[in-house]
Amino acid sequence: MQNNSIFEKIINKQIPANIIHQDNKITAFKDINPQAPIHILIVPNFFIASLNDINQENKDIVSHMFYTAVNIAKQKNISQEGYRIIFNCNKNGGQEINYLHMHLLGGIKMNKLF
Repeated sequence: MQNNSIFEKIINKQIPANIIHQDNKITAFKDINPQAPIHILIVPNFFIASLNDINQENKDIVSHMFYTAVNIAKQKNISQEGYRIIFNCNKNGGQEINYLHMHLLGGIKMNKLF
């Protein structure tokens, strides 16, 4: 399924992006509006609208996204000091793009959210 989002265009290299990692399952790239010194988005290479659309057939993608995020955190030297991983789900959860994506944030001390 395609949704013609900006993420799909980045995955397919139709628009330029600072891609950090790409394999046959996911693509990771720098956020264009970073909220921390290190702010990387990790997206599946196939369309999943949100966390609500994780199912039996595609559930393994989430573990691959986490595995990749941990490896990127190590490469960026933020794994020891700490980092934050965020998934937003739908409008009230803060999801702005209708395409499953993980935020990896680090490089500063994060404020507590609650």
